[in-house]
Amino acid sequence: MGYREYGMWEILEVLRRHHRGEKKRRIALATGHTRVTVRRYIATAQKLGWSSEREPDEELAREVVARLQPGPRASPAGSLTNEQRLLVHIDQIRSWLQPADGKRGLRLTRIRTLLKQQCGVDVSYGGLRRFAQAYCQFGARTLTVRMAETAPGEIAEVDFGLLGRVPDPNTGKQRLLYALIVTLIFSRHQYVYVTHTQNLGDVVNGLENAWEFFGGVPQRVIVDNMKTAITRADRYEPAFQRVFAEYSAYRGFVIDAAVAAHPTGKPHVERAVPYVRESFFRGGQWRDAAHVQREAERWCLQEAGQRIHGTTRQMPAIVFEGQERCHLGPIIGERFDPPQWSVCKVHPDHHVCFGLSFYSVPTRYVGHKVDVRGDQQLVRIYVKGELIKTHPRVPKGKKSTDYSDYPPERAAYAMRDVNYWLGQAAQIGAHAAEFTSRLLAACPTRISR
Repeated sequence: MGYREYGMWEILEVLRRHHRGEKKRRIALATGHTRVTVRRYIATAQKLGWSSEREPDEELAREVVARLQPGPRASPAGSLTNEQRLLVHIDQIRSWLQPADGKRGLRLTRIRTLLKQQCGVDVSYGGLRRFAQAYCQFGARTLTVRMAETAPGEIAEVDFGLLGRVPDPNTGKQRLLYALIVTLIFSRHQYVYVTHTQNLGDVVNGLENAWEFFGGVPQRVIVDNMKTAITRADRYEPAFQRVFAEYSAYRGFVIDAAVAAHPTGKPHVERAVPYVRESFFRGGQWRDAAHVQREAERWCLQEAGQRIHGTTRQMPAIVFEGQERCHLGPIIGERFDPPQWSVCKVHPDHHVCFGLSFYSVPTRYVGHKVDVRGDQQLVRIYVKGELIKTHPRVPKGKKSTDYSDYPPERAAYAMRDVNYWLGQAAQIGAHAAEFTSRLLAACPTRISR
């Protein structure tokens, strides 16, 4: 049961009114206390030797406070208090709360059960909790501080969030829609990119759209530990996905991975996800994802950008235009074409299979594993970081073959070179050459010598 902490001044006020002859009901109405409380104050003061004829003073009020203030009750003679009984097992309690191996500690309800079973100590949950707070730093509040403001154009935070379902014109069914939200920390201006999937291409396309929307690139981008961008989540040494690292170098920003399972690492965009979902998407009548995207860009400019932000107390779009836009880095080069990387084995036919298409590799690499990088235009093949072959990208099921990759004796056969076979027949003799020439006379691939 909760208790009320008594104040010296409010008790003194009650005693003074009673000394002036006011009725207890009148005192209760004037001070906001119940009549029971008023009677308790007066009765306690009278037990301390005060009479209503004597003017109450601060010393009397302090004595009443000391008498009414709750505290530990005196234990019967010869019995131990809960605190004394628990102090005997304090090391065990600490090990249960904070195991030495770093694993998660036990709950207090479980510790209370174990104390009763293993140690014969039966205490209330409240008593155990107060003991743990006093001696084991259990439930201690963590002090927080406000971070210094970031510079204009310095940081953008990026995160995916689920919006809901929208119709898919291709299937006629409802389909999940996600939002990639990019928030500039200084101005709180943001951009929303909607997509049905969360793959690497969606991340890169969303960021490319965001930089075009803002008109520049920030110095540092804080990303959630999405698998498309971070291959190993680590507080100090995260591993970045190869293509995303290539993209950051192409656009000139530094990747800063947020701590895994730690939403305070990117608090601004973390709060933006429910804001976008509840203030923009939910309850809308949407035709398809393209309709949502058009409205999202309008909403970012005209509504989210024009609101008074709860923290900065300024309009994000106004702050962005006036103070941050000019500090963003320039957008240099064409729109980034996200490449695909794959480790392929060179088959005995001198080709690797990449993207369901086939590309030739020189003979000396047959049987080896190679790194293949493909974008929309070219396919590049690497061995230990060295570029060994470049091919134009071909459709699925087709092949791109450089016949110089074959051994000379196999290249002519693969190319169906008639002149090669005529030369081979001539080495045998004149009659063999004449016979071969007549045999291949109608061959459309014959090359005149």
